[in-house]
Amino acid sequence: MQRQTHEYPIRVYYEDTDMGGIVYHANYLRYIERARSDWVRQLGNDQNAMREAGIVWVVRKIEAEFLSTAKFEDQLMVETEMLSVSGARLTMGQVVRRDDTEVFRATVTAVCMNSAGKPVRLPAEIRALL
Repeated sequence: MQRQTHEYPIRVYYEDTDMGGIVYHANYLRYIERARSDWVRQLGNDQNAMREAGIVWVVRKIEAEFLSTAKFEDQLMVETEMLSVSGARLTMGQVVRRDDTEVFRATVTAVCMNSAGKPVRLPAEIRALL
């Protein structure tokens, strides 16, 4: 499998911070979600078409580490890399950096589900994109 890293820039806004002036922990999940959405869009995966066909991506598992802090006006970069893909799941590594400093790291496992909420195999056209 060829390793490719997708990069997605984030600027920290005041609304992203807590009373201490640092990024509120739950916002890192929002940042990495935006980066994953941008990544699959750039790959050519039309999530609206998938939904219309009765299939959606669902996050099954996230393992996260908070390594440092980010603050108002920081410019961050979210790096997303596919770690593995199987018949029914996709595992990605995601790192949020401020310059050379890792701020947050996560391993995210996503699966495809049908409209009845049951896991389904990744469609062949999606596996081909990955």
